[in-house]
Amino acid sequence: MSLAAANYYVALGVLILQIVGLAFLALFFLKKKFPDLQGVADFLRRRGLWIGLALTLGAMAASLYYSEILGILPCGLCWIQRIFLYPQVVLFVLAIWKKDSGIADYIIGLSILGALTGLYQHYIQMGGENVLPCPAVTTVADCAQRFMFEFGYITFPFAVFVLFAFLIILMFFVRSRD
Repeated sequence: MSLAAANYYVALGVLILQIVGLAFLALFFLKKKFPDLQGVADFLRRRGLWIGLALTLGAMAASLYYSEILGILPCGLCWIQRIFLYPQVVLFVLAIWKKDSGIADYIIGLSILGALTGLYQHYIQMGGENVLPCPAVTTVADCAQRFMFEFGYITFPFAVFVLFAFLIILMFFVRSRD
């Protein structure tokens, strides 16, 4: 698959994840007001760990595909985002294995840090001023370089931000005790 095709499919997935994430966020706050929606909330509470595992595995595979197959070197901020993403795969596997929804708080913590990093890098790639020094100054990859720009706003760091934001919303359901 070419870089252009991969970028398009990732961006399309991000767009879908944004829409579904906003719907889930609304559901989280409206589920008590509309009892008909409780079934969806219960499904997300029961299957949220599996959904999180699928998303983090997919994101990990995509990041490795971009770097190892397509040859896109990850910059310093990309590595930091990977640091917050990759352990989540292991956490989800352990949580599913032990049937432990208490892992949601750890996923939320890692996702907040990853989302902030992704949002900051997106800000830089959209032309914002680099407030912090790019950790990739001595490497080939530059944090401000865009290799993906779809639909007029989706960059790779923005895709990562959306993924982390979605995981946070999903974990709200997993940790709920309704």
